Amino acid sequence: MTILVIIIILACLALGFFVLIQNSKGGGLASNFASSNQIMGVRKTTDFLEKATWSLAGVIMVLCLACAFMTKSEFQKARPSQEQATEQTTDTDL
Repeated sequence: MTILVIIIILACLALGFFVLIQNSKGGGLASNFASSNQIMGVRKTTDFLEKATWSLAGVIMVLCLACAFMTKSEFQKARPSQEQATEQTTDTDL
């Protein structure tokens, strides 16, 4: 589970980086490539950044849900059920 948390943190940092290099008004990283349209054009760069942003957001969501389910199952294993707790208290009272 620790590995999942580390991956979530790294994905959050990457998501923050991708969001910061974008500019909603056409600036950001894409504006640096406006003069040189050789390998990746401006539109392809913004498409990549947008797809990467949405992909990372989806990955973070899935990893957080997986982490929550793993935590829930570990908590249920560590905690005795209500029936076992009731039986233990009645046995000690006798």
